[in-house]
Amino acid sequence: MAGYGDNTKAQAYWAAAGYVVPAGTSDSQITAARQRGSLVIDRYEARFSGTRTGGFAQERAWPRTGASTYYGEAIPSDVVPAAIENASYEAAFLELTNPGSLSPVITGSATVKREKVGQLEVEYSTFSSTNPADIIAMATPVVTVIEGMLWPFLTACLPGTLVV
Repeated sequence: MAGYGDNTKAQAYWAAAGYVVPAGTSDSQITAARQRGSLVIDRYEARFSGTRTGGFAQERAWPRTGASTYYGEAIPSDVVPAAIENASYEAAFLELTNPGSLSPVITGSATVKREKVGQLEVEYSTFSSTNPADIIAMATPVVTVIEGMLWPFLTACLPGTLVV
């Protein structure tokens, strides 16, 4: 599987952003992090306009046919916008330096409400919903820099209209 962009562009982006790749990081580790970072971006696919240019067999959510920006600017069907690629580099860097951090494993039955160690006792706030979608939403990290890069490519969320 291939992530958005390539390792050379990712490393140039990270250097320009002032990010320091850990010493001894291999090319294959960067490739794997880019793959995981791209999967994070593809989670937004339901909110992107248009459809995959290559249909359901296309590996990534981009490029897209019929896609446009939030402002209605058409995006060519053979283009992955730079902001999408850069957002994947942001996610890839987080994954490179803290693998799995953007894709937490959620186990509702293992939630700790109260913990006591010696004299110290801590009770954590609890989330009462048992709806799996709510639990996943609460556990999914939000990275504001990635959200900021992606928002121009997300469709507007309009309230539903009830017709009687």
